[in-house]
Amino acid sequence: MPQYLLFYKPYGVLSKFTDREGRPTLSAYISIPRVYPAGRLDMKSEGLLLLTDDKVVLHRVTDPRWKLPKTYLVQVEGTPDEEALQRLRGGVIIKGYRTAPAEVELLSSLPLPIPERPVRAYGPTSWLLITLREGKKRQVRRMTAAVGHPTLRLIRISIGPLNLGTLQPGEWRFLTEQERQALFQALHIPPGGIRWQRRRQTRRRSQPRKRRPRK
Repeated sequence: MPQYLLFYKPYGVLSKFTDREGRPTLSAYISIPRVYPAGRLDMKSEGLLLLTDDKVVLHRVTDPRWKLPKTYLVQVEGTPDEEALQRLRGGVIIKGYRTAPAEVELLSSLPLPIPERPVRAYGPTSWLLITLREGKKRQVRRMTAAVGHPTLRLIRISIGPLNLGTLQPGEWRFLTEQERQALFQALHIPPGGIRWQRRRQTRRRSQPRKRRPRK
C-alpha cells in the first residue's frame, strides 16, 4: 500500500534526504523508507511538505496542469498598497516570464498560530496570504521582491485540501483516510488510485529508402 505523510519542514532544512555538503536534511526527522517530497521548499522556507511513494500523486501535485492550490503565509518588508497587491494578483514579470494569477490578501492578523522566529527587518513588516497554482523556483520570494516588498519569512500552510493543522516544526504524521480521499479528488484520481505507468518513448520511423532502379 502506498504511504502518504505530512511534515512540517523547519527553517534551515533541505527538502531532500541526502546532501553532499552535510547540511540538515529530512533524514534527521523521517525514517520511513522510499517516500519522497511532492514538491520542495527552499532551505530558508518553512511549512507543509507532502511525502509519498505514490508516483502518480508525486507527479500530479507538482504538475501545474492539475492546478493544485498551495497557500503560504508570507512576511514582507513594509506594507504593500493596493496597487502592489493587484500586481501580485494579476501576475508579475520574473526573468521574462509572467506569473499566473494568484490569490493575495493583506492580513490584519494571522489565521493560525506559528512559532516565532526572528527576522532581519529594516522597518515595519506585514503578512500576506498568497495562494498559487504553479510552482516556479523561489516564485513567492521573486514576486514580492518585484513589487518592492522582499520576503522575510515564508511558511506553506496548505497543499490543496491538506493543511498544516497542529503540526509543529520537525513533526510528521500519516494522512487520514479522509484526507487521502480529499487529495485524490483534488487530483482527479479514482478512490482506488492509479497504477503508475512509465511512458515509453516511441522512435520516429525513418522514411524508407528509395531504391535505385536496376540497370
